[in-house]
Amino acid sequence: MSVTNSSPQLKRELGVFGATLMGLGSIVGTGVFVSISIASGIAGTAVILAVAIGAIVATCNGLNSAQLAANHPVSGGSYEYGYKYLTPAFGFTAGWMFLVAKTASAATAALGFAGYLLNLLGGSSDWVIPIAVLAVVIMTLVVLSGIKRSNLTNIVIVLVTLLSLAFFILACLPRAVEQGVNNLTPFFSSSPGAVLHASALMFVAYTGYGRIATMGEEARFPRETIPKAMIVCLFVTMLLYMTVATVGIGAVGVETLANATGQTKAAPLEVVARTVGGTGAAVVLAIGAITAMLGVLLNLILGLSRVLLAMGRRADAPKFLAHLNREQTAPDWAVIFVGIAIALLVLLGNVKTTWSFSAFSVLIYYAITNFAALRLPASERLYPVWIGWIGLLSCLFLAFWVDSAIWQVGLGLIVAGLIWHQIRRSLFQQN
Repeated sequence: MSVTNSSPQLKRELGVFGATLMGLGSIVGTGVFVSISIASGIAGTAVILAVAIGAIVATCNGLNSAQLAANHPVSGGSYEYGYKYLTPAFGFTAGWMFLVAKTASAATAALGFAGYLLNLLGGSSDWVIPIAVLAVVIMTLVVLSGIKRSNLTNIVIVLVTLLSLAFFILACLPRAVEQGVNNLTPFFSSSPGAVLHASALMFVAYTGYGRIATMGEEARFPRETIPKAMIVCLFVTMLLYMTVATVGIGAVGVETLANATGQTKAAPLEVVARTVGGTGAAVVLAIGAITAMLGVLLNLILGLSRVLLAMGRRADAPKFLAHLNREQTAPDWAVIFVGIAIALLVLLGNVKTTWSFSAFSVLIYYAITNFAALRLPASERLYPVWIGWIGLLSCLFLAFWVDSAIWQVGLGLIVAGLIWHQIRRSLFQQN
């Protein structure tokens, strides 16, 4: 049931800079362009506090993920940590929750890309699904080409996205300074429950840093590369989210931002940019949203395929998914399988429902990550034990502040997955 030393290993081609940008490419996408709007509809102006709470929880999780990945640098992330430091059931649950949540998130990113592109070009909404599927196919082919080419593609995508967000901040700042006193008050107009609900959704907006851990097998000097990349990623993202939320709400008010998700296929930040700077500003934000969605899609395909690779090695998934290409730069069948699954899910999904479901699933995933970090021996620990406890308790606490229907379905899927895992283990042992 363990990964044998004879399993072919992926090449180590990722440094600190590349790993950091991989993390940013995974984080700075749906989170900043969509989730801030969704969360502001729940918590009002207190969404800024929700962004901060999400950042604190994500930082604890990031540090625990970093020390686990530094000491156990293989593909699979918390799926592997659960197996190594906890039990097979915990490991499988982590992998299962990751696959469920992130496949849906990837489909949402593909649909978002298509919607934003058509909005920019003035095309018919009838083309959303075909273009989304095409985006999945193209990004799948990029990932199949190996981590080096994927990394170069990601660098270009992240730079364009960050430039568009810098433009957004500069464009909104004068109006935010002028209107901020009116638009940012009252700050606590929502209930504590609403703030916690929004915090759970905002936590998901940070969770792309986990992609760095799932690619630990491909990092050069992982004990140094992975922690540095995660810390830089989270710090940059927190500053970016706080600034975007503050200037966005300050410039146009929380109602305009909150209503934007339901009103149009455009990114909510594009609606704010159009209100503040007209069509030209909206075009710049649309380009940033388009590249951001592609970056999220690319990095989710990378992360999902690496988890499937790890699950295939342990026979928690079909073993052919553990196959590597000739150059040993990509798990080819796992990448193709992920691409097909995302393309099929493109036909389904509501943004808020998908995001809420991702929130619950990812919080459970990271609860297992933090639990595994608590089991690290003193010689392998990079950070204090209390960081693990804060991460574990905050994840479990926030997970059940999403809509009750969401977490009930999520618990049902966990049970169904564990039943399959037990059946599969029984059959494996018999053979």
